[in-house]
Amino acid sequence: MREIVFDTETTGLSFAGGDRLVEIGCVELINRVETGVTFHAYYHPERAMPAEAQAVHGISDAFLADKPLFAAVVHELLDFIGDSPLIAHNAGFDFSFINGELGRCGRELVAMHRMVDTLAIARQKHPGAKHTLDALCSRYGIDRSHRVLHGALLDAQLLAQVYVELMGGRQIGLGLVSDIAVATASPLATRRPSIVRPPRSFRAHDAELAAHAAFVATLDNPLWEVGSPN
Repeated sequence: MREIVFDTETTGLSFAGGDRLVEIGCVELINRVETGVTFHAYYHPERAMPAEAQAVHGISDAFLADKPLFAAVVHELLDFIGDSPLIAHNAGFDFSFINGELGRCGRELVAMHRMVDTLAIARQKHPGAKHTLDALCSRYGIDRSHRVLHGALLDAQLLAQVYVELMGGRQIGLGLVSDIAVATASPLATRRPSIVRPPRSFRAHDAELAAHAAFVATLDNPLWEVGSPN
């Protein structure tokens, strides 16, 4: 099963209010194990970056000056996500920006049935607790010490680990997924060669058999001879 965990950074909180998508990061999971395959892109928003948004993610107008428009490279994102389920934290927010950008450039919108919201899952699993990404990382012992500012790919990588924990770990159903099976299941992942080792021989040597027979001969009335015919 292929799933995509993703996160976005934007110029603000409302696409309908004029805000735009500036960054997206995606992490591929196969059977809820990271394959190491990711997608990451920045987009020019065609508007100025508000100071309050820059304070959150650190993305400036100067940094975005040479970045492509979303419409110019949208095919790269669509090719990566394919028809896989899309997992995000407070997913309605991220979907509103992705579908807003897709609609703006005349592309088909992502169907809402593909949306998986880890915030909703966390609220159901841990009622009354804090459900921010930072709080969930702390709950599950996920290292986020390298997270100084918000970043789409970094947050997606952290969320991928949180999602796996929310769903009960790396085992799906009653089957265990080997690392090699996971690595080769994705068409985008690098295939690992199988390691074939020669069989081992555990046959006793003649000297060991003779020593065992000599020891057995010293036993007085061993259990396996009780009740045996004379």
